[in-house]
Amino acid sequence: MIFVMHLDRLISILEVVAVAGRPVSASEIQRGVGLPKPTIYRLVQSLQEQRLLDSPAQDGKVVIGDRIVRIALLGKSDVDVRKASAPLLKAAALQFNETVFLARFREVQVEIIHVETPEDPGRAYIHPGLGVRPMHACSCSKAIAAFAEPEFQERILNDSLKQYTEHTRTTPDALRAEFAEIAKRGFADCDQEIDIGIASVAAPVSIGNIGAIFSVGAVGPIRRFGAEYRSGIGKKLTALADRISGAIQLCNVAEV
Repeated sequence: MIFVMHLDRLISILEVVAVAGRPVSASEIQRGVGLPKPTIYRLVQSLQEQRLLDSPAQDGKVVIGDRIVRIALLGKSDVDVRKASAPLLKAAALQFNETVFLARFREVQVEIIHVETPEDPGRAYIHPGLGVRPMHACSCSKAIAAFAEPEFQERILNDSLKQYTEHTRTTPDALRAEFAEIAKRGFADCDQEIDIGIASVAAPVSIGNIGAIFSVGAVGPIRRFGAEYRSGIGKKLTALADRISGAIQLCNVAEV
């Protein structure tokens, strides 16, 4: 019974902060929950220690923490994510006149979950398909892996690195160097590493303090997707990634 009462109080505080949608003071929480202020301080501190609440300005006011955002985001279906990002992806496909896609990190792998294609009837384009992509040989995967924790990167490097084409990097040293370069420039590319004649470029989509758990990319024939072309699109994708991050977070916070 005591545990249930304690849990109910914690949930009530989280609800007050979530509904406010802005930094909330202890006094405001007290008015919303109706508990003594010392109890509010103690419970808020416990929630902060578990990263369920956060005080970004360090002024005593709190907002929903990154751990709750992460829990909510992990529970969000691909349908919800696509709904939030599809308009931006479609606009980018029209602007670039190239196929644009969104990928998602799930457990230990990256999957392409949505694709938008150009509408130009005279434009030859490539559809990358949906589903899992290799962590070491696809721009959408490398864009996420390059910003992951070192332990996860080493897990990738110690895994079986399949040679898809003569362009596939399969040595840990080569991939470490590539991850460092991706982190430096802000986007990844794939130059015929999975299929000859096909290249792609992708940028990480970071969600608050959670990190890069999505990536947004473009793919096309190598005759168009040379190094300079990929670099130009890569820079545009980094800007698009920020907008997609905002759309996903806005949708996510609205449902918390």
